[in-house]
Amino acid sequence: MTFTPRTPLPSALIGVFLAGAGCSSTTASISPAKYDKMNCAELNNAVGDTATDISRTAIARGKVANTSVPNWLLGGERVKAVVANRETARIERLQHQQQVIVTARKQRCPSAQ
Repeated sequence: MTFTPRTPLPSALIGVFLAGAGCSSTTASISPAKYDKMNCAELNNAVGDTATDISRTAIARGKVANTSVPNWLLGGERVKAVVANRETARIERLQHQQQVIVTARKQRCPSAQ
């Protein structure tokens, strides 16, 4: 007897499993010295890039959290929770990175205060 699912696996769910299959963190360690070498325009761009990454990650986390996992897919809910938690941790790292950039910008750029 073989088991054949009656509904195809949604493409969003496939993406969830691929994302949860062993992605490492793409956020490097945060070094304030890195931002000390930047001028005001570069710091402004870094803040914008970080904000974009935060938004993109939050949208991805929302899609994962709202994915409907079929009952026949064992462990699907657990994988969904792991991926959502990973995205939450990435958002927290990005927010910390953004705070470091904002602090450097406040110290170096008079218009940022």
